[in-house]
Amino acid sequence: MTTGAERTLYELLPALYRRRDAEEGMPLRALLEVLEEQRVLVRESVRQQYADWFVETCQDWVLPYIGALVGHEALPGYEAALARGDAAARRLAAAVAPRRDIARTLANRRRKGTLAVLEDLARDVADWPARAVEFRTLLAFDQPVRRYPADGRDIGERLRSGRLADLRCGGELDLVDGPFDRLAHTADVRRTDSAHGPGHEGVAGVGLFVWRLGAHSLTRAPAYCVDRDRGHFTFSVLGNDTPLVTLPVTEPAPTHVADETNVPAFIRRRAFEERTAHYYGPGKSLCVWNEDGTPVPLSAIVAADLSHWEHPHGGGAPRRGEVAVDPVLGRIAFAPRSAPETGLRVSYHHAFSAPMGGGEYPVPVAPSGPGAARYRVGPGEEFERPAQAVARWYEDKRADPARREAVIELVGSVAFRQRTEVRLDRGDRLTVRAAPGSRPVLRLLDWHADRPDALRFTGTGRGEGPLPSLRLAGLLVAGRGVRVQGPVGRVEISHCTLVPGWSLDRGCHCEHPGEPSLELVRTPACVEVRDSITGTVLVEADREFAAPNRIFFADSVLDATSTALPAFGGADGGCAYAELSARATTVIGTVRTHAVGVVEDSLLVGAAHVAVRDRGCVRFSYLAPGSRTPAPFHCEPAASGDPARVVPRFTSTAYGTPGYAQLSAACPPEIRRGAEDGSEPGAFHGLFQPQREDGLRRRLAEYTPAGTSCGVLLVT
Repeated sequence: MTTGAERTLYELLPALYRRRDAEEGMPLRALLEVLEEQRVLVRESVRQQYADWFVETCQDWVLPYIGALVGHEALPGYEAALARGDAAARRLAAAVAPRRDIARTLANRRRKGTLAVLEDLARDVADWPARAVEFRTLLAFDQPVRRYPADGRDIGERLRSGRLADLRCGGELDLVDGPFDRLAHTADVRRTDSAHGPGHEGVAGVGLFVWRLGAHSLTRAPAYCVDRDRGHFTFSVLGNDTPLVTLPVTEPAPTHVADETNVPAFIRRRAFEERTAHYYGPGKSLCVWNEDGTPVPLSAIVAADLSHWEHPHGGGAPRRGEVAVDPVLGRIAFAPRSAPETGLRVSYHHAFSAPMGGGEYPVPVAPSGPGAARYRVGPGEEFERPAQAVARWYEDKRADPARREAVIELVGSVAFRQRTEVRLDRGDRLTVRAAPGSRPVLRLLDWHADRPDALRFTGTGRGEGPLPSLRLAGLLVAGRGVRVQGPVGRVEISHCTLVPGWSLDRGCHCEHPGEPSLELVRTPACVEVRDSITGTVLVEADREFAAPNRIFFADSVLDATSTALPAFGGADGGCAYAELSARATTVIGTVRTHAVGVVEDSLLVGAAHVAVRDRGCVRFSYLAPGSRTPAPFHCEPAASGDPARVVPRFTSTAYGTPGYAQLSAACPPEIRRGAEDGSEPGAFHGLFQPQREDGLRRRLAEYTPAGTSCGVLLVT
């Protein structure tokens, strides 16, 4: 292959012919430029054909052919997904026929029948961490005395299978009926791979426990102070209890069977107490930082049950110099009047279904113009508060009216507690985004009793040019909502969380249910929300504009905190003068809108009322009974005709909990597979979990040990 800077055909000619060509008006150069285009096409084709020999670099359409060489069969629907050609279809194709599974087919066959290969299949096929358990080893049975070895070896292990549970062994009782259970059980006659009710302990049963929730990190984020005098804090900056999860570590050997440290399991108090050094420290599952930026020493960390903010030693509070940590509730306690004066920083991992709503995960950055002014805000940066960066942008615009585009980047997972109001003139383009690897928090407190404290973006209408545009990315807004008013042309919200109900209590209950997280007040703005979580959207318009607001949701959650409260509507509970479109969106609450564009692959749990029903489309979605929409196409429960049974069932509908907006395993299959492509509708449609589960079950049938049945058991 050619390396380095390649020369064109014309440059390869001797200088004599190039001089003669220049004297004649360069006709030879024009001819060679045409040939050069074809040479480039041939060269790239040869390079791509070479890349297509390898599973890591080949094109998607080549994967089935490479898989056929090693006996790998793609699931049904792969060819149809490739034929569509869009981004969603490519993601579906990757879920149906992952490259890792094809690449490791031969290696996995050599280990067929082992527990370790079943765990690897879960990662390769479904991208789920897993633990395989042979249930036969957990059966309770007694052996004849003559079968015991004379030297006394393994007697303790044999006796364990024939005795009752020891109530003094709290560690074993803590793990009962879970993936790490060690107690003996009576036989379960149900098959492990039963689709109706899989059994666990059986003679020929193998269980593959999988974790669907991933571990998402927050580094040096501010903790929430519950009571400074008593030294009470929560890991979550919103003040709610959140269980901490393990940062999985790589297994030491290919034959190793996963334990609690290799999967994103919730950290137990007893496990944290016994293996504090494994969980605690910089770069590990959790860490607490001193005021000077150094981590609290390991010797000062004490595992505790802080359900009532009490210390396990019986003293009612931690001793001076100790820091009590409850990983189950995500709470921290210091000795009375010994909490840090300047706040507390924590690093931890929490569980969630997908990278959504902002975080330290990689987020695609929208391109900005070459002349855009950039302002970095955060500790150690030029500006300490967003308002200072906005003020500097105003000054720069006055000095140079051409500087209409600005990018304000918030650095670090910090909390900004200043009320900000931004005025946008015509031609302005403003982006407020999180820096890569950051999850900034805009905490809007109740500063003023006589006026609202929302994060306000106001179009002034001054100047010339198009209406201003606004882009928010990677932010968490709590305490109040976002308000857009006046002549603003476009609003984009991506990977943001506008906390439903503004704020949370310790039990993850919203303190202001039904309050709007996004207000559009007398503005013609078109709004696009992607990969975000928002509370109620309120559109207040006096219909002075020629067309209704166009609002589009995709891969997001629109949560009013209750199915009876308005999730999308107008002022005074009326109809929003807007055209709503939604793709792969979960809506918890009622919807009252003027019209709809296209609503597809979505869950509308509350009743939807559309004023104009002679246009628009609602397809492959769930519509709550009593909804009045344009004629639905293949929507539940109308398609099944069983509204009493076909109802969405979620793991949790409380924001702040790990299983928030996740469809539970008990959800009817008509909904779990109700999207157009056979995946689940709603915010997590893009995970393609039904297809991944089908692919995993199909592979397990090939790799399960002979004479056994293997079932997939969902842990989270």
